[in-house]
Amino acid sequence: MTHKELLKLAEYLAGFAADPLGFVRACFPWGENELANRRIEQWQIDLLTDIRDGLKTPDEAIRTAIASGHGIGKSAFVSWLILWAISTKPNTRGVITANTDGQLKSKTMPELQKWYNRFIGKELFVCTATAIFSAEKEYEKTWRIDAIPWSENNPEAFAGLHNQGGRILFIFDEASAIPSIIWEVAQGAMTDANTEKLWCVFGNPTRNTGRFFDCFHRERKYWNTRQIDSRAVSFTDKDELNRVIALNGIDSDIVKVRILGEFPSASELQFIPRYLVDGARGKHLQPQQYNFAPIIIGVDPAWTGGDEIAIVKRQGLACSILATYPKNDNDFELANRIAMFEDEEKADAVFIDMGYGTGVYSAGKVMGRNWQLVNFGGKSPDVGHFNLRAYGWGRMKQWLQEGGAIPDNAQLCDDLIAPETKPRDDGKIQLESKDNMKKRGLPSPNLADALAITFMRPVIKKDARQQQWANNTPYNIFGYAEGE
Repeated sequence: MTHKELLKLAEYLAGFAADPLGFVRACFPWGENELANRRIEQWQIDLLTDIRDGLKTPDEAIRTAIASGHGIGKSAFVSWLILWAISTKPNTRGVITANTDGQLKSKTMPELQKWYNRFIGKELFVCTATAIFSAEKEYEKTWRIDAIPWSENNPEAFAGLHNQGGRILFIFDEASAIPSIIWEVAQGAMTDANTEKLWCVFGNPTRNTGRFFDCFHRERKYWNTRQIDSRAVSFTDKDELNRVIALNGIDSDIVKVRILGEFPSASELQFIPRYLVDGARGKHLQPQQYNFAPIIIGVDPAWTGGDEIAIVKRQGLACSILATYPKNDNDFELANRIAMFEDEEKADAVFIDMGYGTGVYSAGKVMGRNWQLVNFGGKSPDVGHFNLRAYGWGRMKQWLQEGGAIPDNAQLCDDLIAPETKPRDDGKIQLESKDNMKKRGLPSPNLADALAITFMRPVIKKDARQQQWANNTPYNIFGYAEGE
């Protein structure tokens, strides 16, 4: 093309700066060659329309999250969005990332290359395996969108993407597995004033925790969300999809994730499924269903400055949250509060996590309290669990299955479903560490750990102990005979 022809083409493309749907309809050879039998799917039309409408308020970032089944044409849509963003507004900048480097190299970028080759404006840009940028040498560093694999160890690779007065595009492909730190860095790019800011995240909803899940739940008021059923797309194999549904059931997690675009009841590694927690949340029990059981208080001290101290009471199938406090290094102050709860609730036992609770335990000992330290990393009494923490969580899960009731508290519910299991060759159940949870963007599950600690040792009521005293029978508060 001559320079004049290229300039005219650029002006034509710029006319679609506020109309991504019009761009897709006009800039690819629909009805010809490979696109002879292809059309824009309804979900794609709807989403392009949403983005068009969002552009009418340029000071507000457009945040779009799409959870879908398999094979809906997501990669094609991502390609259209990239080509529209870069070709309709000069000096657009952007970043594409995915759950793995392999996803970027084998799926996202090859699909972009395919649509770039069909694009009427391809002579204005250069598309490589790692970026698309202006063909004009003087603009190739300022007018570009790069494919960058995420790295928890190098989140700075995503930092510094600002484009005051221009357009910024962030795309997260297969977003369920992208860690919180990368989301936080992307959030920083959404602060430029007088700038078009688009943040689009896509993926199969494989996990019901994490930032992608939060887009549809805790943060839903900030995101335009859509969930796409694979059966609603023209080119999917409906017979195969119906076979999977018939084989597994419409309510199975396989169907929810792979076909319906819905989040699972339990992710593949999730230890306690959401349906168990939902069934226990806010459940009302009659006193006779639990008042015969010992009263146990569990205390999980704060792990880091951002965590809270959690104090929970359990009596049989009933559980309540006594208090949460910010991290406090005054062990005697916390010990006094625990002692107050012990007296008010007439508790039969108080268990404290040894990890960060030794000072509190020592303060209680000075006060004459018979509290017990529990080592989460200690040996499990059951060979099927890796350590005492896994054992306590295992018994807590069983308790929920048997009808346990928890308060209607969002934090406790989130804590209970948060930890995943860590696969082991010996088949023992091991939960992921709190440090690993933080890497996934999840807080320490202090409330759930405080409840779990109440299951780590058996307890007998004080009146039963007094009867043992009267009979001169050796005892301890855990119900074991001395010497066992």
